[in-house]
Parts: sequence; C-alpha cells; structure tokens
Amino acid sequence: MELKDIKAVYFVGAGGIGMSAIARYFIHRGMVVAGYDKTPSELTRQLEKEGMLIHYEENVAEIPHACKDPKSCLVVYTPAIPATQKELVFFKEGNFEIEKRAQVLGTLTRTHKGLCVAGTHGKTTTSTMCAHIMHQSHVDCNAFLGGISKNYGTNYILSDTSDFVVIEADEFDRSFHWLRPWMSVITATDPDHLDIYGTKEAYLESFRHYTELIQPGGALIIHKGLEMKPNVQAGVKTYVYSRDEGDFHAKNIKIENGNIHFDFVSPIENINEIELGQPIPINIENSVAAMAMAQLNGCTAEEIKYGMKTYGGVDRRFDFKIKNDKLVFLSDYAHHPKEIYQSAKSIRELYKDRKITAIFQPHLYTRTRDFYKDFADALSQLDEVILCDIYPAREKPIPGVTSQLIYDNLKPGVEKSMIHKEDVLDLVKNRNFDVLIVLGAGDLDNYVPQMAKILESK
Repeated sequence: MELKDIKAVYFVGAGGIGMSAIARYFIHRGMVVAGYDKTPSELTRQLEKEGMLIHYEENVAEIPHACKDPKSCLVVYTPAIPATQKELVFFKEGNFEIEKRAQVLGTLTRTHKGLCVAGTHGKTTTSTMCAHIMHQSHVDCNAFLGGISKNYGTNYILSDTSDFVVIEADEFDRSFHWLRPWMSVITATDPDHLDIYGTKEAYLESFRHYTELIQPGGALIIHKGLEMKPNVQAGVKTYVYSRDEGDFHAKNIKIENGNIHFDFVSPIENINEIELGQPIPINIENSVAAMAMAQLNGCTAEEIKYGMKTYGGVDRRFDFKIKNDKLVFLSDYAHHPKEIYQSAKSIRELYKDRKITAIFQPHLYTRTRDFYKDFADALSQLDEVILCDIYPAREKPIPGVTSQLIYDNLKPGVEKSMIHKEDVLDLVKNRNFDVLIVLGAGDLDNYVPQMAKILESK
C-alpha cells in the first residue's frame, strides 16, 4: 500500500512507545487513526486527546467504520499481540494490509530521506541528538525515536516542510532490514539478541546486510574499528568516526566543572568550541556521529553548535535526578555489557574521587547466560554493585541462570550484595550514598521517582 492510498490506520497494540510515534505521524497527516490496547496508560490518554480513537476491550464491533475497508486502511500491529487476538484475526481474514512497526518505518524511508541510526548501543541518544540539531535548524526533520526526548517531551518530531526523517534502526528481530536509509550511522556491533541470531557471525552478517540497503547517493557513517565489515552499494560514501580519530572526531577535549567542550573535526568544515548540553563523556562520541549526519545534510556550523548546546537528553539515558555536592542520583537504560562499560567509564570520569554505587537489574535470561562474565567485568569498574533478580521480559526462566552468575564473577575489592527489587526502597531509606546509579532496561526504573523523593528528603 502506498502512503497516498492510506485513508485510515488501525493499531493493534496502540500504547507502545514506538507505536505511538507512528500513530502521531498519521494523526498529523489528517487520517482516521484508531486502535486497541489492553490497558489505558498516560500515553494512550494523551493519544486520545490528540485525536486517536482507542478502546480497551478486544471487540471487532469497536473498530470504527472508517477502519473496515481493506483498500484504504493500513493495520499496524506489535508482535507482543497474540495471533489469536480477535481484531487481528478479523483483519487477517479480511485481507487487510497488516504491517509491523518496522515495515511502516520502511515505507517512510521510501517516501522521505531516511537518516537512520543503528547499533548495539548509543542509537537512541545519537538519533535524538541528530533529530534535535536538524529540527532546530533551517533543514528541519521528522523523527521516530526509541526514547522520550527531553527537549520535546515526546518520542516523535513532525515537520510540514522537511523531506528528512530520522529513525532509530532496531536490529532486534532483523527489523532494520525493512528500512531503505538515505544515510546511516552505525555506532556499535557488539553481539546481542543471540536468542534471535544464534551466533555472533549471524549478528554481524545482519548488520552487513543492513549496509547494503543504504541508497546510492547517500552515506554510511561507521564507528572506527568495528568487527563488522560494511558492503555498501556503488555511489554510497563511507565515513569513519570515533571520539579521537577518523574522518569525524573530537579534539582539544576539556572536561571540567561539570562541563564538556571540544573541537569537532570534519572533512566538510571543522567547528570549534562545541559545548555539550548534556555533559557526559560518552556523549562526546555520540555527538560526533550526530553532528556528522546533520552536517552532511546541510546544517550550518552555527546551527550545529546551538543544537549541541541546547540538547537536553533522553529519559532513562544517563538521566540525572539529583545532582549536588552531597549526592548524585541518576538512572541509565544500559543493559548490554558494553553499554554498562561505557556508562561506568563515563560516571567514573565525571566523579573520579567519589564512591559510586550501582543497582543493576539484568534484562533477559538469555542475555545474562551469554554475557554474565562481561557484565561482571563492566560492573567491576564501580565501587559497589547491588544486583536485583533478572527481569524476564518475554522469556521463561532458564535453570541455573540467575543474578548469582554475575555476583560470583565480580572482581575482588568490589563491595557486592543481592536484593529483591521490592526491597530497594527500604535499602535507599536505610543507606547513605555518594553517587548512586540505577542500571538496566527492566522495570526497576519504576521505583526511581520514589527513590529520588526518599533521597531528597534525607
């Protein structure tokens, strides 16, 4: 189905963060947008205010009339919805066009210039940075992001004029193979999702195939030294970036008094005295990639400088809740060993002489089974590690796979303990901390607002 043929869009599983961004895109274009979700949430309530018709009972009769014509209604579903869901069965039997979120994003990259950010880690921050730089510039952009931008309070940006769309390209379930990028950043290819891919080689091959999808005339901006070797089409330029070397990199880095400044080195135009609005060491590297993409697509030096200075960050990505001389408290979505390594390295760089404590909730049994030694090595950079039970997400328990595997492999000298997440608030009430970080992609983050209130009251 071509974009021009779509008159209505129905979402089976409307309340997810990624689904809601696409719903908002179609609302903005004036289409009838409706959907089902199991339970109301703040996100679904907001979508209803914006004009989406949502119901919470699995009932074909609740589907609006405008969404019952297979010639003009696109159906978007999340794989989390069971195949037996009544409305999904209705659409399948009616021969509707039914697409996953990733397929819809792929359609958008065929009708817009897709600026995609892929990688095991760093993609949400880098894509959100790039989107902010471009949106506040004369170039502008649409954007579909994997987290809530603090600059905009949402995970999407819409433009009436720009042909660019910034997309976070997700490798889970090979979703990014639906995309046809104009340009792409690849931040990292450290193996992950081995429950899907099986082997490291298959994971790397998936990224290699993704690079073949970049359109001639476009560009690949790839992190220096990745094990994956790209295979771009003729007419696609390849650039290398990193923190310290490559076609795009930073030099004259100054980290002092909670601020970060550096000069941006580029084959197009160097830009001196970049100031990071979210001054975290790992964001030096992320910003180099984001600025490279923005510069290649027409943003000026002044627009790039202003964009980086005013960038506010992403919810749950190095997200400071308390920051003063007595206490620092933050949460970070890091859930892969390399992400945790970079997070720990950044926080150590910022707070060299302070005691750093991490509360970590591992995410997935398979990931813990495959990488428990790497998790232990990454966490051992910190002074104290408090481990919660594994967050299962979509998985069933695996015999013998618990947080104890990580605990047993932490290096000597690291203070360590294990705790149930339900006991975390009591722990925070009864302990004093210097620098405290909550790590992981599970549901421990739900406790962070209460933890912040307890710590502030102390």
